Amino acid sequence: MGSIGLDIDEVLSTTRNVRKRLDLERPVEREVVEECLDLALQAPNGSNQQTWEWMLIDDPDKRKLIADINRDALAHFLEVIEKKPDILSSRDIGRNERMDQIGGSVLYLIEVMERVPVLVIPMHRGKMEGKNVFYQASMWGSIIPAAWSFMLALRSRGLGSALTTLHLWKEQEVAEALGIPFKEYTQAGLFPVAYTKGLDFKSAQRRPAADVMHWNKW
Repeated sequence: MGSIGLDIDEVLSTTRNVRKRLDLERPVEREVVEECLDLALQAPNGSNQQTWEWMLIDDPDKRKLIADINRDALAHFLEVIEKKPDILSSRDIGRNERMDQIGGSVLYLIEVMERVPVLVIPMHRGKMEGKNVFYQASMWGSIIPAAWSFMLALRSRGLGSALTTLHLWKEQEVAEALGIPFKEYTQAGLFPVAYTKGLDFKSAQRRPAADVMHWNKW
């Protein structure tokens, strides 16, 4: 599928995390996902090492397996929150006015994930346990730009996704289920990929740059 005719500013300002508006009935052609990934791999990465690998899952049984692990990860996460509730509160700095609405859409996606046509897991080579900030920033900075470019490419072609991370509570189980060398690669998220119901996405609720910028000093 070709471009849906958005200019670059429209793509940048209307690429959203899409959950409830993913079309679970319309098949997604492998060719369009591969085309988007080709574009994503043009993203900058540390020293041009290209340490990324990408797992694309369209087999129904494997999608169901990953969806089940994702639900187990949610149960584990809820147990962690119950024991240490400050994990969530420490992340909320009062800039999001739609937390309840977002929470509902997250739960919806968890419930229907096996029905999403394609699941995509970006990975980078190496593990970060005990690594210093320089190493961590270099590794994340070599996969996140490509992940975002992938979302932009999807949006420009009428598809949507969301960068989810819940399954990382069970990262090793996912690795074993898909044959990913767990000791060699770090998973950076999980993209559910589908065509979207409608194309009329809008800019998000964001504070203006003037509220968060600091020229030369805090």
